[in-house]
Amino acid sequence: MSILALDLGTKLGWAVSFGGDEPPLHGTTEFRTGRYEGGGMRWLRFRKWLQGLHDEHGPLTAVYFEEVRAHKGTDAAHIYGGFLAQLTAWCEQREVPYQGIPVGTIKKHATGKGNSNKEAMLAAMRAKGFEPETDNDADALALLLCVMDEREAA
Repeated sequence: MSILALDLGTKLGWAVSFGGDEPPLHGTTEFRTGRYEGGGMRWLRFRKWLQGLHDEHGPLTAVYFEEVRAHKGTDAAHIYGGFLAQLTAWCEQREVPYQGIPVGTIKKHATGKGNSNKEAMLAAMRAKGFEPETDNDADALALLLCVMDEREAA
């Protein structure tokens, strides 16, 4: 059973758990468009990356993503929407269940405070024994731990 957690964005944070005693894999992957590329290349690379993760570490049995309701700018909102559209279409095509978890829920689970800053999230994940590369990586780890704890409690 492989669960994938994503912090969607150009600098995408990800964490995947395989169940059992294995520690989750996690990291940050960047999906910038190159100077001479069309805007759709970001989405093609994201879908290829997602499929590669599914093929190498899967099959993925569930995908969770950080559900963002407010963005700092129009570009960020458009990019998030593009990632969300690609992710949900990919999941639907493969019948992989997916769900968004609100940002405040993830932060409260990780730090006890629903409006924690990036440094607090990084510190919370380090306190749990992880070494996140970036705040996006820390957010994905926090999301994964939140989901796993909810599943165990159910």
